[in-house]
Amino acid sequence: MSSTSAIATPMSATTASSTWNIDPAHSAAEFKVRHMMISNVKGKFSGLSGVLKLDESDHSRSTVEVSIPAASVSTVDEKLDAHLKNEDFFDVQKFPTITFQSTKIRSTGGRDYEVTGDLTIRGVTQTVTLNVADFSEPSKDPWGNLRIGLSGSTKVNRKDFGLVWNAPLEFGGVLVGDEVTITLDVQFIKG
Repeated sequence: MSSTSAIATPMSATTASSTWNIDPAHSAAEFKVRHMMISNVKGKFSGLSGVLKLDESDHSRSTVEVSIPAASVSTVDEKLDAHLKNEDFFDVQKFPTITFQSTKIRSTGGRDYEVTGDLTIRGVTQTVTLNVADFSEPSKDPWGNLRIGLSGSTKVNRKDFGLVWNAPLEFGGVLVGDEVTITLDVQFIKG
């Protein structure tokens, strides 16, 4: 996702805010979808980048943006990876980036949040809500960098993003399910 800046709610001059950058070596976006109506196939994307602008006093006034290189998609099968990269699915030549930009963050209690924003896949943007669990407290790594982490998940209908390719099965049903579970595990380093 090519990074652009978005501010959902302006931060006041007296509010302490900080900038945190995604650590691509310790972050991933994963997906799970039904295959042949009998089991799930999983894949992941790597090389994530993005920024969390954290309002220290009120996390709901924070913003986050994430960019994912679509060509980084990988499963356990090279032929499947090639198919996912072509025009039938992500069309990585035409749409090299998947992006997410928050528009609203709401506390759901404790360290859990709902992060609503614009998810863009194949040039199609839809509003989705990520359920973010256990937003961590800052921790210092052995090299003195402050880090925070989080896990988030959502479910989307792939057809809403133009991912409509499918094949009928001999005894009924289709090869690929419509509902996709997306999971993000992200570490941020304080900028």
